[in-house]
Amino acid sequence: MKVLLVDAFPMVRAALTGLIEQHFAGAQVQGVDSVAAARTALSQDIPRLVLLDLHLEGGFELLQQIHQEHLLLPVVVISGSDDTEEALQALGAGAMGYVPERSDLNTLVQALHLVLAGGTYVPPLKPRVDDTPTPASAAAPRPEWAELPLTPRQKHVLHLLTQGLSNKLIARELGVSVDTVKDHVAAVLKALGVASRTQAVVAATQKTRA
Repeated sequence: MKVLLVDAFPMVRAALTGLIEQHFAGAQVQGVDSVAAARTALSQDIPRLVLLDLHLEGGFELLQQIHQEHLLLPVVVISGSDDTEEALQALGAGAMGYVPERSDLNTLVQALHLVLAGGTYVPPLKPRVDDTPTPASAAAPRPEWAELPLTPRQKHVLHLLTQGLSNKLIARELGVSVDTVKDHVAAVLKALGVASRTQAVVAATQKTRA
């Protein structure tokens, strides 16, 4: 498995390289320190996974480019920030995981396993400023899952989505076909008013913590 690691700091690249090689047998990590070098590496060979420091100059643009040109290539953002808006922005731009650097090593390894299995990793996020209840908004709370127009099975699918499971794993968990899971996921996306699984996970997580 080839991993492209994009981070400006040599010590960070060395630490993450050692971690990946220790926990992922046969992993080959290519570390680069700039967006330009990352683009060159991607033009030569497509890795199995990209780890990206979003604060690198041009990092967000690189994330968007990868999502547009290599839709199935998972990108995990490693960030020094646990800012909710940044996490939502990264996930909305196509990242399959957002891991603050403050996370412990086990969390990072579990997040990478989850993403490689086709899931999405969303960390515990701080409430956004505009999520803070005000006297006006307190009378109209955000709808809980119970109020969503979903069947019990679809709510179960929503729960499994928030756990990062892929359609295939959800189908195995529920004992149904992948096509049936896709129908349930489509209903969940419609109910939440979002366009992607990642946005659904974020929206559901925010509703749970609202």
